[in-house]
Amino acid sequence: MSSHKDLKIFESLYKEHFAYFSLVSFNITKDKDVAKDVVQDFFIYLWEKEEAINFTTSFKAYGTRAIKNLSLQHLEKSKTISIDTKKIILPKMEEQTIFENSEENKKPKIETLVEKIPQARREIFMSHIVEGHSYAEIAEMYNISINTVKTQMKRAYAFLREFENSSTLTLIGTLYLLFRN
Repeated sequence: MSSHKDLKIFESLYKEHFAYFSLVSFNITKDKDVAKDVVQDFFIYLWEKEEAINFTTSFKAYGTRAIKNLSLQHLEKSKTISIDTKKIILPKMEEQTIFENSEENKKPKIETLVEKIPQARREIFMSHIVEGHSYAEIAEMYNISINTVKTQMKRAYAFLREFENSSTLTLIGTLYLLFRN
């Protein structure tokens, strides 16, 4: 490949394979302009990295594989996947909006549940979940034993589990996000 720095040889490779590589890319991307861009990007890469590339197969085989990979990468970046003749466009903002709305709806319910926890237990729980203190730090802050902190945390979790249908991890994650923001 080191001889490809010679402009005439490189130009002949470009002219000879551009149409074929464009068709390969078009079969994947289903967009003529994108296919041409992918092929041009391949040749630019080839020109810039020519000393580092060693072919174990023919140039056409190497180029075909590279064009297929680049075309698939382009589809992945644009969030479009081509399966046979169907195009599936992955949802962008709709699912995220639905998730955020459901999380927003949980906030008042979680806040209400947390407020129902007895005050001393709630303070210990919030110190750990919201402020991120360790059990030892909480024990020192409130002048209680670590085992008391563990017991109060266990009771707080049990209380929340009793009234909340979703998993504890979801609840704790939501609490964390709710109070950290």
